[in-house]
Amino acid sequence: MPDTRARTDLYLLTQQFYARQMQALDGGRFEEYAATFTEDGLFQHLSTVEPCRGRAAILEMLHEFQRTRFGDDPVQRRHWFSQIVLDPQDDGSWRSTAYGLVVTARPGVRQPEIAPSCVVHDVLEVDGDDVLVRSRVITYDHES
Repeated sequence: MPDTRARTDLYLLTQQFYARQMQALDGGRFEEYAATFTEDGLFQHLSTVEPCRGRAAILEMLHEFQRTRFGDDPVQRRHWFSQIVLDPQDDGSWRSTAYGLVVTARPGVRQPEIAPSCVVHDVLEVDGDDVLVRSRVITYDHES
């Protein structure tokens, strides 16, 4: 029988990790966000763009995405992860599958935009209280 307390602790640790990671992203603290990946971590968030590998490439991609997608637009984005499912892998890592929504708000606009809806597929390395993303692939519901 699986250790329920250990699984509960891991679930809470993962939720706290995602909260800190997404708040770093939404706060424009891209270096802090990139540091949540392993040194050789893989990140793919658009099916039309090659995946990034490594913290430096992830950091460069984030700055480029912000610059080309939003430029001087004073948007505030909020990333919401929910319905997290954690599955152990044979190598000791954990596969995390979560639903994601991105909420975009602009000054003076009362109604935020809620898009996209996606599924986040992560492989997490967990060492005690430390969590890092080994790989992240995001699939978008509107592309299915």
